[in-house]
Amino acid sequence: MMLPSSVTICEVGPREGMQIEKGPISTASKVRLIDMLSDARLPKIDVTSFVNAAWVPQMADAEEVVRQIRIAPGTDYTGLYLNSKGLLRALATGRLRLEGWVLVSASEIFARKNNNSTPEELYQAASRQIDLYRAHGMGVDQVVVMAAFGCNYGGDIAPDKVLKVIERAFQVASEHGANPPDLTLADSMGWCTPHAMQRLLGDIRARWPEKNIRLHLHDTRGLALASAWVGLQNGVRHYETSVGGLGGCPFGNFSGASGNMVTEDFVHMCHEAGIETGVDLNALIEASRYAEEIVGHPLPGKLLRGNSLHTYRKAAAVETHV
Repeated sequence: MMLPSSVTICEVGPREGMQIEKGPISTASKVRLIDMLSDARLPKIDVTSFVNAAWVPQMADAEEVVRQIRIAPGTDYTGLYLNSKGLLRALATGRLRLEGWVLVSASEIFARKNNNSTPEELYQAASRQIDLYRAHGMGVDQVVVMAAFGCNYGGDIAPDKVLKVIERAFQVASEHGANPPDLTLADSMGWCTPHAMQRLLGDIRARWPEKNIRLHLHDTRGLALASAWVGLQNGVRHYETSVGGLGGCPFGNFSGASGNMVTEDFVHMCHEAGIETGVDLNALIEASRYAEEIVGHPLPGKLLRGNSLHTYRKAAAVETHV
């Protein structure tokens, strides 16, 4: 087993976590949460989505959130966009480090539900987007595959189909002179299992050994950490997680399901395995408690109530010396 010595975590709670919340959350609360995550030394924070507020009301204050957050040294701040209009809004803030991507879906039904597009239309949109990246001095950093492990609408998705989607996405990029170095596998509806992760990573490594793989896992059925452990065993170094387990896909055909893999639980697992994250776990747990406070309902994160083993080790050491 070859575990990486360190990993990079992208915190998506302020963006993907907030988008699914029903109750109103103030801009000031969102900004404070992001600042607390900065204090926890998260290396990358996804702060908002530049999407149509009619579809995702919680993102109506996207520009204002970006304007008010504190930019901390050592942290990159980014935001989600799904089309050219969203990208131009994100660029106009002047405060974000944006990546260019080719966004595709392994599920035809999910592409229609989530993006109001067919898979073919997503490829066409990516072609136009690459030209826009160039016009604004951006590169094409990654291919993002939604529903890479399965779909609540369409069921299991064969790895061979996922590989064909990835191949087509890289082909679209190549036709525009781009070669994205990274590949993100998004388990948009929580279908990933450790076995499925092992199989798909093996197939991708065999086909594109030079690509850096990123994992975006949802914990809908409680297997995100187990699947991430398989990712670590396969040398994956980049993970997208959510403070407290905020989030979930608003177009995933379920309600009340757990959101993304919990940031503090993943950090704790990494630290116990000797994998460096650069994250202050105690500060992160405090941010998670604040996230639970502002959304007004319990979050699924385990360290919220169980705390870290390091905390209990310190307490035990004091007790034995009294």
